[in-house]
Amino acid sequence: MTSLKKLLGATALVAAAATVANAEPALMYDLGGKFDKSFNEAAYNGARRWAEETGNTYREIEVTSEAQRVQFATRLAEAGFNPIVVLGFQNAATVEEVAPNYPDTKFAIIDVGWLDIENLRQITFAEHEGSYLVGMMAAMASESDTIGFVGGMDVPLIRHFACGYAQGAKAVNPDIEIIANMTGTTPAAWNDPVRGGELTKAQISQGADVVYAAAGGTGVGVLQAAADADILSIGVDSNQNYLHPGEVLTSMLKRVDNAVYDVFEAGVEGFEPGVHVMGLENDGVGYALDEFNADLVTDEMKTAVDQAREAIIAGNIEVVAYYENDSCPVLEF
Repeated sequence: MTSLKKLLGATALVAAAATVANAEPALMYDLGGKFDKSFNEAAYNGARRWAEETGNTYREIEVTSEAQRVQFATRLAEAGFNPIVVLGFQNAATVEEVAPNYPDTKFAIIDVGWLDIENLRQITFAEHEGSYLVGMMAAMASESDTIGFVGGMDVPLIRHFACGYAQGAKAVNPDIEIIANMTGTTPAAWNDPVRGGELTKAQISQGADVVYAAAGGTGVGVLQAAADADILSIGVDSNQNYLHPGEVLTSMLKRVDNAVYDVFEAGVEGFEPGVHVMGLENDGVGYALDEFNADLVTDEMKTAVDQAREAIIAGNIEVVAYYENDSCPVLEF
Protein backbone atom coordinates (compact mmCIF):
# COMPACT_ATOMS: atom_id res chain seq x y z
CA MET A 1 0.00 0.00 0.00
CA THR A 2 2.85 2.35 0.86
CA SER A 3 4.56 1.63 -2.46
CA LEU A 4 1.28 2.19 -4.30
CA LYS A 5 0.78 5.52 -2.55
CA LYS A 6 4.31 6.52 -3.46
CA LEU A 7 3.75 5.51 -7.07
CA LEU A 8 0.47 7.39 -7.25
CA GLY A 9 2.08 10.40 -5.64
CA ALA A 10 4.97 10.36 -8.10
CA THR A 11 2.56 9.99 -11.03
CA ALA A 12 0.57 12.98 -9.81
CA LEU A 13 3.71 15.06 -9.55
CA VAL A 14 4.79 14.10 -13.06
CA ALA A 15 1.32 14.95 -14.38
CA ALA A 16 1.35 18.29 -12.56
CA ALA A 17 4.80 19.10 -13.91
CA ALA A 18 3.69 18.18 -17.44
CA THR A 19 0.65 20.42 -17.06
CA VAL A 20 2.83 23.35 -16.01
CA ALA A 21 5.42 22.72 -18.72
CA ASN A 22 2.77 22.43 -21.44
CA ALA A 23 0.51 25.23 -20.22
CA GLU A 24 -1.03 27.20 -23.05
CA PRO A 25 -0.02 30.88 -23.10
CA ALA A 26 -2.45 33.74 -23.63
CA LEU A 27 -2.37 37.27 -25.00
CA MET A 28 -4.69 40.08 -23.92
CA TYR A 29 -4.79 42.97 -26.38
CA ASP A 30 -5.29 46.59 -25.41
CA LEU A 31 -7.99 48.89 -26.75
CA GLY A 32 -7.78 49.58 -30.48
CA GLY A 33 -8.25 46.06 -31.78
CA LYS A 34 -5.96 43.19 -32.72
CA PHE A 35 -5.56 44.46 -36.27
CA ASP A 36 -4.76 48.11 -35.52
CA LYS A 37 -1.77 47.83 -37.90
CA SER A 38 0.40 49.11 -35.05
CA PHE A 39 0.93 48.19 -31.38
CA ASN A 40 -1.63 45.40 -30.94
CA GLU A 41 -0.92 43.91 -34.34
CA ALA A 42 2.79 43.77 -33.56
CA ALA A 43 1.96 41.65 -30.51
CA TYR A 44 -0.31 39.45 -32.64
CA ASN A 45 2.51 38.92 -35.14
CA GLY A 46 4.83 37.74 -32.38
CA ALA A 47 2.27 35.30 -31.00
CA ARG A 48 1.44 33.99 -34.46
CA ARG A 49 5.12 33.52 -35.31
CA TRP A 50 5.61 31.52 -32.12
CA ALA A 51 2.59 29.33 -32.93
CA GLU A 52 3.74 28.72 -36.51
CA GLU A 53 7.30 27.84 -35.49
CA THR A 54 6.39 25.58 -32.59
CA GLY A 55 3.08 24.10 -33.74
CA ASN A 56 1.60 25.07 -30.37
CA THR A 57 -1.54 27.05 -29.68
CA TYR A 58 -2.35 30.10 -27.58
CA ARG A 59 -5.45 31.94 -26.46
CA GLU A 60 -6.08 35.59 -27.29
CA ILE A 61 -8.70 38.03 -26.08
CA GLU A 62 -9.52 41.59 -27.17
CA VAL A 63 -10.47 44.30 -24.69
CA THR A 64 -13.12 46.65 -26.06
CA SER A 65 -13.95 48.61 -22.90
CA GLU A 66 -12.27 49.67 -19.67
CA ALA A 67 -14.61 47.47 -17.64
CA GLN A 68 -13.27 44.33 -19.31
CA ARG A 69 -9.65 44.67 -18.29
CA VAL A 70 -9.72 42.98 -14.87
CA GLN A 71 -12.56 40.69 -15.92
CA PHE A 72 -10.69 39.27 -18.92
CA ALA A 73 -7.32 38.92 -17.16
CA THR A 74 -9.03 37.06 -14.31
CA ARG A 75 -10.86 34.82 -16.75
CA LEU A 76 -7.58 33.81 -18.42
CA ALA A 77 -5.91 33.07 -15.09
CA GLU A 78 -8.89 31.08 -13.82
CA ALA A 79 -8.85 29.01 -16.99
CA GLY A 80 -5.22 28.02 -16.38
CA PHE A 81 -3.48 29.86 -19.21
CA ASN A 82 0.17 30.42 -18.40
CA PRO A 83 2.04 32.67 -19.05
CA ILE A 84 -0.35 35.54 -19.75
CA VAL A 85 0.87 38.59 -21.68
CA VAL A 86 -1.08 41.81 -21.11
CA LEU A 87 -0.58 44.79 -23.41
CA GLY A 88 -0.37 48.47 -22.54
CA PHE A 89 0.46 50.77 -19.65
CA GLN A 90 -3.24 51.22 -18.96
CA ASN A 91 -3.29 47.64 -17.75
CA ALA A 92 -0.87 48.37 -14.89
CA ALA A 93 -3.79 48.48 -12.46
CA THR A 94 -5.13 45.28 -14.03
CA VAL A 95 -2.08 43.18 -13.23
CA GLU A 96 -1.73 44.84 -9.83
CA GLU A 97 -5.18 43.53 -8.97
CA VAL A 98 -5.07 40.16 -10.70
CA ALA A 99 -1.49 38.83 -10.64
CA PRO A 100 -1.07 38.59 -6.83
CA ASN A 101 -4.21 36.47 -6.66
CA TYR A 102 -2.63 33.85 -8.93
CA PRO A 103 0.97 33.44 -7.70
CA ASP A 104 1.52 30.28 -9.78
CA THR A 105 0.56 32.06 -12.98
CA LYS A 106 3.26 34.02 -14.79
CA PHE A 107 2.20 37.41 -16.11
CA ALA A 108 4.00 39.76 -18.48
CA ILE A 109 3.02 43.34 -19.28
CA ILE A 110 4.33 45.60 -22.02
CA ASP A 111 5.00 49.32 -21.49
CA VAL A 112 5.09 49.08 -17.68
CA GLY A 113 8.23 49.02 -15.57
CA TRP A 114 7.44 50.30 -12.10
CA LEU A 115 5.45 47.54 -10.38
CA ASP A 116 6.64 45.27 -7.57
CA ILE A 117 5.00 41.92 -8.27
CA GLU A 118 6.96 38.66 -7.97
CA ASN A 119 5.24 36.76 -10.79
CA LEU A 120 5.38 39.63 -13.28
CA ARG A 121 7.74 40.33 -16.18
CA GLN A 122 7.70 44.01 -17.16
CA ILE A 123 8.87 44.94 -20.65
CA THR A 124 9.66 48.53 -21.56
CA PHE A 125 11.13 50.07 -24.69
CA ALA A 126 13.56 52.89 -25.40
CA GLU A 127 11.09 54.51 -27.78
CA HIS A 128 13.01 57.78 -27.64
CA GLU A 129 16.06 56.12 -29.18
CA GLY A 130 14.17 54.76 -32.18
CA SER A 131 12.25 58.01 -32.53
CA TYR A 132 15.54 59.93 -32.59
CA LEU A 133 16.57 58.00 -35.69
CA VAL A 134 13.32 58.60 -37.58
CA GLY A 135 13.46 62.24 -36.49
CA MET A 136 16.81 62.50 -38.23
CA MET A 137 15.30 60.95 -41.35
CA ALA A 138 12.35 63.34 -41.24
CA ALA A 139 14.63 66.37 -41.06
CA MET A 140 16.80 65.11 -43.90
CA ALA A 141 13.77 64.41 -46.10
CA SER A 142 11.94 67.66 -45.34
CA GLU A 143 12.04 70.40 -47.96
CA SER A 144 9.99 72.90 -45.95
CA ASP A 145 12.04 72.67 -42.74
CA THR A 146 8.78 71.91 -40.93
CA ILE A 147 7.77 68.46 -39.75
CA GLY A 148 4.89 67.13 -37.68
CA PHE A 149 4.08 64.67 -34.93
CA VAL A 150 0.63 63.27 -34.18
CA GLY A 151 0.34 61.35 -30.93
CA GLY A 152 -2.52 59.28 -29.59
CA MET A 153 -3.53 59.72 -25.96
CA ASP A 154 -1.63 62.56 -24.28
CA VAL A 155 0.40 60.56 -21.77
CA PRO A 156 4.12 60.49 -20.85
CA LEU A 157 4.67 57.44 -23.08
CA ILE A 158 3.68 59.33 -26.22
CA ARG A 159 5.55 62.46 -25.18
CA HIS A 160 8.54 60.13 -24.85
CA PHE A 161 8.19 59.28 -28.57
CA ALA A 162 7.79 62.94 -29.53
CA CYS A 163 10.75 64.10 -27.51
CA GLY A 164 13.13 61.61 -29.12
CA TYR A 165 11.78 62.51 -32.57
CA ALA A 166 12.37 66.21 -31.97
CA GLN A 167 15.91 65.64 -30.69
CA GLY A 168 16.82 63.64 -33.79
CA ALA A 169 15.39 66.25 -36.10
CA LYS A 170 17.17 69.09 -34.29
CA ALA A 171 20.47 67.19 -34.46
CA VAL A 172 20.21 67.38 -38.26
CA ASN A 173 18.69 70.86 -38.52
CA PRO A 174 18.71 73.03 -35.38
CA ASP A 175 16.30 75.47 -37.05
CA ILE A 176 13.66 72.95 -38.05
CA GLU A 177 10.12 73.57 -36.82
CA ILE A 178 8.24 70.69 -35.18
CA ILE A 179 4.46 70.82 -34.86
CA ALA A 180 3.16 68.36 -32.26
CA ASN A 181 -0.45 67.48 -31.54
CA MET A 182 -2.11 64.82 -29.41
CA THR A 183 -5.36 63.21 -30.50
CA GLY A 184 -7.04 63.28 -27.09
CA THR A 185 -6.86 62.60 -23.37
CA THR A 186 -8.92 59.40 -23.16
CA PRO A 187 -8.29 55.86 -24.47
CA ALA A 188 -10.53 56.65 -27.46
CA ALA A 189 -7.54 58.59 -28.83
CA TRP A 190 -5.94 55.29 -29.88
CA ASN A 191 -8.66 54.49 -32.39
CA ASP A 192 -9.77 57.70 -34.08
CA PRO A 193 -8.34 57.74 -37.62
CA VAL A 194 -10.70 60.54 -38.68
CA ARG A 195 -9.30 62.85 -36.00
CA GLY A 196 -5.78 61.72 -36.88
CA GLY A 197 -6.40 62.76 -40.48
CA GLU A 198 -7.77 66.13 -39.41
CA LEU A 199 -4.72 66.88 -37.28
CA THR A 200 -2.44 65.87 -40.13
CA LYS A 201 -4.22 68.18 -42.58
CA ALA A 202 -3.88 71.03 -40.09
CA GLN A 203 -0.15 70.39 -39.77
CA ILE A 204 0.23 70.27 -43.54
CA SER A 205 -1.52 73.64 -43.78
CA GLN A 206 1.20 74.97 -41.46
CA GLY A 207 3.95 73.73 -43.75
CA ALA A 208 4.72 70.22 -42.48
CA ASP A 209 5.89 67.90 -45.25
CA VAL A 210 6.76 64.88 -43.05
CA VAL A 211 4.45 63.70 -40.26
CA TYR A 212 5.23 60.99 -37.67
CA ALA A 213 2.27 59.13 -36.17
CA ALA A 214 2.56 57.51 -32.74
CA ALA A 215 -1.13 56.93 -32.17
CA GLY A 216 -2.10 53.27 -32.54
CA GLY A 217 -5.08 52.82 -34.86
CA THR A 218 -5.44 56.59 -35.16
CA GLY A 219 -2.18 56.61 -37.06
CA VAL A 220 -3.86 54.92 -40.03
CA GLY A 221 -5.72 58.18 -40.60
CA VAL A 222 -2.49 60.16 -40.29
CA LEU A 223 -0.75 58.09 -42.94
CA GLN A 224 -3.78 58.24 -45.23
CA ALA A 225 -4.07 62.04 -44.99
CA ALA A 226 -0.35 62.43 -45.66
CA ALA A 227 -0.55 60.19 -48.72
CA ASP A 228 -3.60 62.08 -50.00
CA ALA A 229 -1.63 65.33 -49.75
CA ASP A 230 1.43 63.72 -51.35
CA ILE A 231 3.70 64.34 -48.38
CA LEU A 232 5.71 61.81 -46.40
CA SER A 233 4.65 60.07 -43.23
CA ILE A 234 6.37 57.87 -40.65
CA GLY A 235 4.67 54.82 -39.17
CA VAL A 236 5.13 53.32 -35.74
CA ASP A 237 5.43 50.04 -33.81
CA SER A 238 4.76 47.69 -36.75
CA ASN A 239 6.31 48.18 -40.17
CA GLN A 240 3.66 50.32 -41.88
CA ASN A 241 5.65 51.11 -45.02
CA TYR A 242 3.39 48.86 -47.11
CA LEU A 243 0.25 50.88 -46.33
CA HIS A 244 1.23 53.61 -48.78
CA PRO A 245 4.23 52.47 -50.86
CA GLY A 246 6.49 55.33 -51.78
CA GLU A 247 4.72 57.69 -49.35
CA VAL A 248 5.82 56.31 -45.95
CA LEU A 249 9.40 57.42 -45.35
CA THR A 250 9.96 54.71 -42.74
CA SER A 251 8.40 53.20 -39.61
CA MET A 252 9.81 53.37 -36.10
CA LEU A 253 9.85 49.72 -35.16
CA LYS A 254 8.97 48.86 -31.58
CA ARG A 255 9.53 45.12 -31.39
CA VAL A 256 6.50 44.19 -29.38
CA ASP A 257 6.40 41.07 -31.54
CA ASN A 258 9.76 39.94 -30.17
CA ALA A 259 8.67 40.69 -26.61
CA VAL A 260 5.57 38.50 -26.91
CA TYR A 261 7.46 35.78 -28.77
CA ASP A 262 10.16 35.65 -26.07
CA VAL A 263 7.62 35.28 -23.23
CA PHE A 264 5.73 32.54 -25.06
CA GLU A 265 8.96 30.76 -25.97
CA ALA A 266 10.26 30.89 -22.38
CA GLY A 267 7.01 29.44 -21.09
CA VAL A 268 6.51 28.81 -17.41
CA GLU A 269 9.82 27.13 -16.69
CA GLY A 270 11.99 29.73 -18.43
CA PHE A 271 10.00 32.72 -17.22
CA GLU A 272 12.10 35.63 -15.90
CA PRO A 273 10.33 38.24 -13.76
CA GLY A 274 11.50 41.80 -13.27
CA VAL A 275 11.98 44.76 -15.61
CA HIS A 276 13.41 44.14 -19.07
CA VAL A 277 14.31 47.07 -21.35
CA MET A 278 14.39 46.75 -25.14
CA GLY A 279 16.31 49.44 -27.00
CA LEU A 280 18.69 49.93 -29.91
CA GLU A 281 21.37 47.74 -28.36
CA ASN A 282 19.17 44.61 -28.31
CA ASP A 283 17.13 45.45 -31.42
CA GLY A 284 14.09 46.39 -29.37
CA VAL A 285 13.59 49.52 -31.48
CA GLY A 286 14.78 50.63 -34.90
CA TYR A 287 13.63 51.82 -38.29
CA ALA A 288 12.15 49.93 -41.23
CA LEU A 289 13.83 49.69 -44.61
CA ASP A 290 12.22 47.56 -47.34
CA GLU A 291 11.10 47.59 -50.95
CA PHE A 292 8.28 50.03 -50.15
CA ASN A 293 10.55 52.87 -49.00
CA ALA A 294 13.88 51.98 -50.61
CA ASP A 295 13.62 54.86 -53.09
CA LEU A 296 12.92 57.36 -50.31
CA VAL A 297 15.86 56.54 -48.04
CA THR A 298 19.07 57.88 -49.57
CA ASP A 299 22.51 56.41 -48.92
CA GLU A 300 23.39 59.63 -47.08
CA MET A 301 20.36 59.28 -44.86
CA LYS A 302 21.03 55.63 -44.07
CA THR A 303 24.70 56.28 -43.30
CA ALA A 304 23.87 59.15 -40.96
CA VAL A 305 21.19 57.22 -39.13
CA ASP A 306 23.27 54.07 -38.77
CA GLN A 307 26.19 56.10 -37.40
CA ALA A 308 23.85 57.76 -34.90
CA ARG A 309 22.53 54.36 -33.87
CA GLU A 310 26.04 53.14 -33.07
CA ALA A 311 26.84 56.39 -31.24
CA ILE A 312 23.73 56.07 -29.07
CA ILE A 313 24.60 52.46 -28.22
CA ALA A 314 28.17 53.49 -27.37
CA GLY A 315 26.94 56.34 -25.18
CA ASN A 316 28.42 59.05 -27.40
CA ILE A 317 24.98 60.49 -28.13
CA GLU A 318 22.60 60.91 -25.23
CA VAL A 319 18.93 60.98 -26.12
CA VAL A 320 17.06 62.67 -23.28
CA ALA A 321 14.17 60.58 -21.98
CA TYR A 322 10.95 62.48 -21.31
CA TYR A 323 10.20 59.96 -18.54
CA GLU A 324 13.22 61.00 -16.54
CA ASN A 325 12.72 64.75 -16.87
CA ASP A 326 8.98 65.27 -17.29
CA SER A 327 9.98 67.71 -20.00
CA CYS A 328 11.72 67.81 -23.37
CA PRO A 329 14.71 70.07 -24.06
CA VAL A 330 13.74 70.82 -27.67
CA LEU A 331 9.95 70.54 -27.80
CA GLU A 332 7.16 72.17 -25.84
CA PHE A 333 3.81 70.46 -25.44
